[in-house]
Amino acid sequence: MKLLTTTQPPTTSHRRSLQGAVHLSGVQKSFGQTCAVDGIDLDISPGEIVALLGPNGAGKSTAIDMLLGLTDPDAGDVRIFGEAPTVAASRGRVGAMLQSGGLPSELTVLELVELIRALYPTSLPTDEVLERARIGDLTSRRGDKLSGGQTQRVRFALAIVPDPDLLVLDEPTAAMDVESRQVFWASMREWASSGRTVLFATHYLEEADNFADRIVLLRQGRVVADGATTEIRALAGGRTLRCTLSHADLDGLGSLPGVASVSVHGHGVSMTCTDSDATVRALLERYPEAHDIEIGGAGLNEAFLALTATPGEEIHS
Repeated sequence: MKLLTTTQPPTTSHRRSLQGAVHLSGVQKSFGQTCAVDGIDLDISPGEIVALLGPNGAGKSTAIDMLLGLTDPDAGDVRIFGEAPTVAASRGRVGAMLQSGGLPSELTVLELVELIRALYPTSLPTDEVLERARIGDLTSRRGDKLSGGQTQRVRFALAIVPDPDLLVLDEPTAAMDVESRQVFWASMREWASSGRTVLFATHYLEEADNFADRIVLLRQGRVVADGATTEIRALAGGRTLRCTLSHADLDGLGSLPGVASVSVHGHGVSMTCTDSDATVRALLERYPEAHDIEIGGAGLNEAFLALTATPGEEIHS
């Protein structure tokens, strides 16, 4: 598997740091016999917006935990703006919005924001935090009276309180409906527009496609692709073939010539192909009942499947 690297010129950071924003070198982490992160090398420049993608168990959350100093690597080096993660965090240079952890039920949103502001030597004004996170209408709500989407917006507000140089988000729009996700990313775009660095992990590929400057793709604890969205698509190679099949036995689809990966959704089949001409001929010979056949360029979803699936593996959903 080819590994792409890109070196984007850093945009002007609001603190104009010349240090690399994120540096991971040879980072490894195991839990018992399970290797969660297996030698990750990653550099992110100030001002980049980077999406961290990968299937469940790829090592995304573990890598983020080490980046934030929540767990120590077994081997390798982790630096944020040239500092140890705990040092950078204590100085307010890092804000984080993680999957785990809830909000105190006894505090209102306003009280919670004020409490977090008191923990840092410098912080954004309360009104600015509320406006940027778009939670001004929630200030009197207690933590246990918020919907899932509202809770995520409040957690985003708490992450930006210290006006961090680096914002790390782990599945930030989990539990949000479509409208809440749109509101969240609108506020995020506005916040990041002044050159701040953002690293986010997500299962929503369209979020990475729409928001990230760069995608880092993990599989089994390793970086398998790193580059702009267009480069990640190109790594998948070839074309995407879609068709409708009512045939019950689809086990042979992955063995068709030119097929890199297969995704089955009910009777709908999507295959990434290195040679779509050979694939469609073999498909019609083996499955003459195939219909509604379409062939097009590979999208990010097809690239994700091709780059994270075991060769020959069929992916059902």
